[in-house]
Amino acid sequence: MDRPRRIAHLDMDAFFASVELLSFPELIGHPVVVGGRNAILPTTDAQGQKQFARLNQYAGRGVVTTSTYEARALGVFSGMGLMKSAILAPEAILLPANFEAYRHYSRLFKAAVLSVAPQVEDRGIDEIYIDLTDIDEDSPALARRIKQAVTDATGLSCSIGVTPNKLLSKICSDLDKPDGITILSVDEIPGRIWPLAAKKINGIGPKANQKLASMNIHTIGELAAAPVEMLVAQFGRTTGLWLNRVAHGLDDRPVVTESEPKSISRETTFERDLHVKHDRAMLTEIFTGLCMRLGDDLARKGYASRTIGIKLKYADFTVVTRDLTLPVDISDGAAIRKAAGECLRRVPIQQKIRLLGVRAGSLSPACAQAIPAGSGQADLPF
Repeated sequence: MDRPRRIAHLDMDAFFASVELLSFPELIGHPVVVGGRNAILPTTDAQGQKQFARLNQYAGRGVVTTSTYEARALGVFSGMGLMKSAILAPEAILLPANFEAYRHYSRLFKAAVLSVAPQVEDRGIDEIYIDLTDIDEDSPALARRIKQAVTDATGLSCSIGVTPNKLLSKICSDLDKPDGITILSVDEIPGRIWPLAAKKINGIGPKANQKLASMNIHTIGELAAAPVEMLVAQFGRTTGLWLNRVAHGLDDRPVVTESEPKSISRETTFERDLHVKHDRAMLTEIFTGLCMRLGDDLARKGYASRTIGIKLKYADFTVVTRDLTLPVDISDGAAIRKAAGECLRRVPIQQKIRLLGVRAGSLSPACAQAIPAGSGQADLPF
């Protein structure tokens, strides 16, 4: 008889900030913000004491890459402008991002999990799905063993949700952060999932959440109770049916451990629609970050790309894409940014933007011929 599915989602706790605290343990318990292109490393004074930059000392535009839970308690979250963050937490410590260190610890925690549970789907630098179905061990003990393996390998903590599917596990890994374990059965969906805000479902972004609120739908339970015909009428057939399914906790996606991707992409939906002129510095930094992280993804997965594309979603939900096929394979983040910038210049930008994405297609195994293409800092529309 087939065993019931048991899927875990593991999410590292405030990953980038936690890695920084390994280098600066004296900052544990303090509000710390990571990000900003002009952020500087701490200096040492004449007495040998480290001097850390404060958020209110930051000059220039930029966005928060991540923040510790102490900073989040003050209202500072990833993607927020540093100038706004400085108003909320002026004395918070500001550190520059160290992506080489983050990639190192990402490899360590994933190897640690694989030593316990071999069916793992890589979902990014700080999160994975794990299929626990065929492991003969009860969920609480197995989750504790995975968490301990991660801590032993990295010195960092993580949070795990264990449920019958990926959708619910993604939600549950966030419920008891930091250092939490949440185990959920289907019977517990009404009591533990339905009271949550609808935006807790991965895939319901700010605009969709706002539209649901206009329909007096604020919680997952209210979404589950909404007539499916109404959802289809408001969102279209595909999205309406999907909203109904996920509100009832239904998700049959498998954990994919190995596959040959046709493309790899990075995209982000903004907390607010961004203006091309007024938010130019923020858009430029986000665009560059997406390209650099896409380069990291290609390197980690061992691919190079011949076709680079971009995706924009405007404030009115109109989506536009552009692609560029190159004469050589590339995998370097700066080269991706240069090619993506060429695509961006072919896009009409006449209204605010709510989503920005970069895609690498026509993939092939990386080789020595995959070359960078300069700094990639050509003039852009933003």
